[in-house]
Amino acid sequence: MIKITFPDNSVKEFESGVTPLEIAQSISPRLAQDVLASSVNEQEWDLSRPITEDATLQLFKWDDPEGKHAFWHSSAHLLAEALQQLYPGVKFGIGPAIENGFYYDIDPGEYKLTDADFAKIEQRMLELAREKQAIVRKDISKADALKMFGDRGETYKCELISELEDGHITTYTQGDFTDLCRGPHLPDTGAIKAAKITSLAGAYWRGDEKRNQLVRVYGITFPKKKMLDEYLALLEEAKKRDHRKLGKEMELFAFSSNVGAGLPLWLPKGAALRDRLEQFLRKIQKQYGYQQVITPHIGNKSLYVTSGHYAKYGKDSFQPIHTPEEGEEYLLKPMNCPHHCEIFRALPRSYRELPLRLAEFGTVYRYEQSGELHGLTRVRGFTQDDAHIYCAPDQIKDEFLKVMDIILYIFKALKFENYEAQISLRDPEHKEKYIGSDENWHLAEQAIIEACEEKGIKARKELGEAAFYGPKLDFMVKDAIGRRWQLGTIQVDYNLPERFKLEFTGADNQKHTPVMIHRAPFGSMERFVAVLLEHTAGKFPLWLSPDQVVVLPISEKFNDYAHQVARELNMQDVRAIVDDRNEKIGRKIRDNELKRIPYLLIVGEKEAESGEVSVRKQGEGDKGTVKIATFADDIKKEIENSING
Repeated sequence: MIKITFPDNSVKEFESGVTPLEIAQSISPRLAQDVLASSVNEQEWDLSRPITEDATLQLFKWDDPEGKHAFWHSSAHLLAEALQQLYPGVKFGIGPAIENGFYYDIDPGEYKLTDADFAKIEQRMLELAREKQAIVRKDISKADALKMFGDRGETYKCELISELEDGHITTYTQGDFTDLCRGPHLPDTGAIKAAKITSLAGAYWRGDEKRNQLVRVYGITFPKKKMLDEYLALLEEAKKRDHRKLGKEMELFAFSSNVGAGLPLWLPKGAALRDRLEQFLRKIQKQYGYQQVITPHIGNKSLYVTSGHYAKYGKDSFQPIHTPEEGEEYLLKPMNCPHHCEIFRALPRSYRELPLRLAEFGTVYRYEQSGELHGLTRVRGFTQDDAHIYCAPDQIKDEFLKVMDIILYIFKALKFENYEAQISLRDPEHKEKYIGSDENWHLAEQAIIEACEEKGIKARKELGEAAFYGPKLDFMVKDAIGRRWQLGTIQVDYNLPERFKLEFTGADNQKHTPVMIHRAPFGSMERFVAVLLEHTAGKFPLWLSPDQVVVLPISEKFNDYAHQVARELNMQDVRAIVDDRNEKIGRKIRDNELKRIPYLLIVGEKEAESGEVSVRKQGEGDKGTVKIATFADDIKKEIENSING
């Protein structure tokens, strides 16, 4: 007999060799029907895989991320099986689950896949799913794996196998399809009731532009047809909210091939929006004792060699800038933190100065592959709302908590009400990916965990998601249509201060190394604006809107009065413009509602005589007629309430 410990710390005994699915069945037939995945001793585990020793067990259903992951991972294999049957001879790369669905990279050979193939692929996937094929895990030797996939001409799989350690290789088989995979998977394909191929894209093998370009087939599946219908409705809504579409309609930003891919141009309205976000954060930072700094857009290559960024990202960055001086090289700044370390080092520092909080809206440059660029969410030049806090070890938790307060205040002001926190930790089995001592990593990770506990935030722990120099706390925000975005981030770093030999004089008159906290509540201005655009569908909070009011004269005779209204409002710090085009009033209303301007003020003879305006609110229609001064007061009260919650 073995003892199984459940999440509520209850313990039950079972015969050795029992599977998680059998345990679920012993608890309740309904649970066994709903469970999709499990973990044993915090290790991902197939529901059909035996447990042979005392263990902790968690069971995951559809609403759990682990449940969706197993469901979509199994669906990727189902997609591959369907493709293998429909297009004999295609070769397979990798097929992981992703946040919404899955994809499989394939080399189609002689076949040309198009959107016209989607329905056929979906139909075959569902036909196979209805067969309820068992998904069977098997341990296999490296030699046997190479022979199996080599005999099938699977060159991509053989390349992956050649890099694996013998004794740790597994395959999964369903029907006539066998794939190299670590799992876990569903017990069988029967749970998959609805399937949709969503798109095709090009993807270089292993992300290398010098390797073969494969076809990436994206898809999504669900345990119920109704869930797929709801998802497709959300996709349609997402298209309407696409920040690239809204940004063009609202005249916020543009891209130019002459300037370069991934390098956004902020138009006047977008620049004003961005400036208001910056001023909003500057005001908060001033209250928390931050000091503004400015650093160059480039730095000597040696700066990034010292920080470790060059070794980690040098090959993926813009190439060095060579000066006329022999051997002198500069890089476009990929990070602000090395520059801030040099600012700390520029003066003698005392413990009395700590914590020292240095903030900068610093523009950085990273060479993203052209196929990965996407509007403002994935660019090559972007501005981080960056700050670095230099503190003594006993100040870490308090500073960390203050940064959390700033992030949560911003989320509240911008109505990001649905969020979760993720503690990103080092992968203990691959420490070579990170810099710094085990002791420093333990201290940094523990500080984040304790801060979350003290704040009452239940944070997920994710191994292997830490930055190369330290662990971090990421805030994942759900937008208005349920999509998750990573926005605010806080990172604890013992390593860069050591690499830059930073020091301060302590109360004991001895030299000490500070600890560094990296933080960016917005993340980047570009990505944050994109997420905010899609979250609000372009209907920004009133205090943030580039234009808060547009005055619409019903004919040219009232243009002068319209401009008088706008002047009076602007003098009251209400941002107002006039649409005095020679167009019918209905056309003006439609055009300005498309620009998401919160308030439309219609003026004609009656309003001009009485010194009033007829108010129309975006999405709510007519609000009646009021005096200009009354309207201005109402607007200012609404702004104050929206910022202060």
